[in-house]
Amino acid sequence: MKIVVFVKQIPDPSGAGALDPTTHRLVRDGVEVVLDPGDSYGVEAALQLAESTAAEVVAVAMGGERAGEVIRKAMAMGAGSGLHLCDDRLAGADALTTARVLAAAVAKSGAELVVACTESTDGYTGTVPAAVAELLGWPSLTFAKQLELNGRMVRIHRQTPAGHDVVEAELPSVVTVTGGINEPRYPTLKGIMGAKAKPLEKLDLVELGLDPARIQEEMSHQRVAAVAAAPQRQAGRLVEDDGSAAKVIADYLAELKVI
Repeated sequence: MKIVVFVKQIPDPSGAGALDPTTHRLVRDGVEVVLDPGDSYGVEAALQLAESTAAEVVAVAMGGERAGEVIRKAMAMGAGSGLHLCDDRLAGADALTTARVLAAAVAKSGAELVVACTESTDGYTGTVPAAVAELLGWPSLTFAKQLELNGRMVRIHRQTPAGHDVVEAELPSVVTVTGGINEPRYPTLKGIMGAKAKPLEKLDLVELGLDPARIQEEMSHQRVAAVAAAPQRQAGRLVEDDGSAAKVIADYLAELKVI
């Protein structure tokens, strides 16, 4: 069985991000780029499943030429192979286009399970994995803090505001994991050296079986019209307790519809 794990190359979150003033896109050239920290948990979860089931892990990334670096890191951690979805026509792709390309890669890989982090650190839409599941017609199991695979059944444990959920589905399925699911391993020197010899296939839109003209037409429906700095937080309201503080606070919470 094959398990696909999505990985993404992003500007280092510890640095100061910048937006291109013309395109309003995140500047990725000339800055330090890393594997999205959230993706490390997805890679580790996929590797743990593979170790217990003898499955093969395929790391999949969409991005420019340098995106292959994060696939190599996933392979250094233990993934057996990689798919690099690289096409200049995908520059600035929105979440739906990204999901469409990733879904095509999953279908081409022959995988039966997709593992991904809940959302990317640079985009924060949180919609791509669920969109991939919808496009593939697969169940979507989200926010897993524990992941198990038993034969053809995948089971997750999920923390919710109301308590604890246990969700099951048959393969094929898409699973998103949270940061608390595991402790990602560090690539060893042996793993880093071995990753250089592992197969890494690069595919463009045509090789994925997608129509570039249709993809670009869909991408044209969305654009960033303007970007503005977030407003500064307003100073809080100080309530002095003259005997009526409790009522004032209760009235304020009611105004906010918290109570």
